[in-house]
Amino acid sequence: IVLVICESFSAYKSSMYDNPLNTTPYFNELCKNGVFFDRCFTPAYGTARGVWATITGIPDVANPKTASRNPNAVDQHTIINDFEGYNNFYFLGGSATWANIRGALTNNIKNLKLYEQDDYNAKKIDVWGISDKNLFLEANKILSTQTSTFFAMMQTADNHRPFTIPAEDKGEFMSVSFPEDSLKRFGFESNEELNAFRFTDFGYQKFMEAAKKEPYFDNTIFVFVGDHGIRYNGKLEYFPKSWTEQGITCEHVPLLFYAPKFLLPKRIHDVCSQVDILPSIASLAKVSYRNNTFGRDLFDAVSPVKTIDEKYAFIIDHDLKAIGLAGNQYYYL
Repeated sequence: IVLVICESFSAYKSSMYDNPLNTTPYFNELCKNGVFFDRCFTPAYGTARGVWATITGIPDVANPKTASRNPNAVDQHTIINDFEGYNNFYFLGGSATWANIRGALTNNIKNLKLYEQDDYNAKKIDVWGISDKNLFLEANKILSTQTSTFFAMMQTADNHRPFTIPAEDKGEFMSVSFPEDSLKRFGFESNEELNAFRFTDFGYQKFMEAAKKEPYFDNTIFVFVGDHGIRYNGKLEYFPKSWTEQGITCEHVPLLFYAPKFLLPKRIHDVCSQVDILPSIASLAKVSYRNNTFGRDLFDAVSPVKTIDEKYAFIIDHDLKAIGLAGNQYYYL
């Protein structure tokens, strides 16, 4: 299993949702060849909250700080531990000191091998450590040497201020420039932000091209999900107005399950959540698990949730002081 938690992977900024700036053409092609859930919501905004929800299956409702920073909440169950016989990895380009994320990871995931910025050959490029591209390639080198099954998580960071494009990639990765009015119209504050978002797509491409050359590729389920979205205060021509008026661009992210040997391509419009990821991965891997999370198996054809209208994703917006349920037809706020 490879689970990639993608920094600020806001749905409306990407090619999968017809953004005219075509920022993620490679990932768009991946989605066409995998099982793509185009209405996935994170329970809250923020990276620490996204990592928490993904791993524990429980929304982070702590306020004003995050659940990972609360020593009384550090002990949590995670379905990852039900993957018996798997080697567990977490790859981060920077340091795991922020938000006590190291404690949340190492305290709850058994026998975890945590790789941080000083564990790689690649050099740091900014405060977030090594570049996402090099994070992927370094992780791929380690995974390619594994002789048993593994559950590997990777957390990206380049799509975040200061929006660094590594000097070593400026020959192959070509930055683009758009007028300010076009940037604002389609969800970006600057060309620096736009190109950092495009650079994430470049990193996904380099990773998958490298992984496809390794023996582990054919027997691996790759999962990509945004840690959170980004608020947009304007009007998006290619989205219903509720997305911006109710602020749910903050939590709307792509969710992709990619395993060409196991999964037939499909685009699914049902609402789902970050908390559904681990139950779904366990189901696909045919791993028995105990589920005490808010999540459900997205691939369960015999789900107790019978109709399309009964599926919801919980959202808490700490900035707006709002709690809601996103359904296929309505957002109940």
